[in-house]
Amino acid sequence: MAKRTPLVTQHLERISREALEEYQDIVKKFVRGRQGVYALYRGDKLYYVGLAGNLRNRLRHHLKDRHGQAWDRFSVYLTIGDSHLKELESLILRIIKPSGNRMAGKFLKSEELKWKFRKAIREVHRLQENEIIGKTAAIKKVIIRKVIEGEDGRKPILSNYKNLPKSLRRKYKGKTVRAYVRSDGSIAFRGKRYLSPSKAAAVAIGKGACNGWAFWYYQRSPGDWVKLDTLRR
Repeated sequence: MAKRTPLVTQHLERISREALEEYQDIVKKFVRGRQGVYALYRGDKLYYVGLAGNLRNRLRHHLKDRHGQAWDRFSVYLTIGDSHLKELESLILRIIKPSGNRMAGKFLKSEELKWKFRKAIREVHRLQENEIIGKTAAIKKVIIRKVIEGEDGRKPILSNYKNLPKSLRRKYKGKTVRAYVRSDGSIAFRGKRYLSPSKAAAVAIGKGACNGWAFWYYQRSPGDWVKLDTLRR
């Protein structure tokens, strides 16, 4: 089993505002210069969520800004690096929607699945109306799979690029994983066809989602294997 890298390395929860004001030197030793996510509470209710490259300065700022008198406790969650902090904050904001946050959370790159969900429902309703006896369940599964996997008439993502790579590869868990790019831009991998690099990558690692542009490598020139994302630049 691969060793998991922690996102949160240290945390300090539900500390009183008075402690931040009175014991700033102690708080400074814990969070000075550290990045992470913080939360402000009003009683037991979450009021505000934010992220900061310097948590100490941000918390001190919130003692006097427009939020100054709106919270009485705080929590901090210290991280190593900040590559996923913005999306983590966005995820929290979209789920909880604290009253003190004006902006809604936005993801860097995430596909909205609602339209696919609606389309799958419409297809099922169409089949139900036709009353296909004996084959309805099987046809439902095929149609739903095609909608979810993006095989519903849409063009392969790589078809938008002129210089298509012929093959893709990636070393994963000690093994080299290979896929092939067809002339129409679709990706052939393990006997199936995928319209996006990310879908093929997710299957390769056995997870629900994976950034295929960062996962796959292609041969730009003999012996020069680069990330697929280079194709977009």
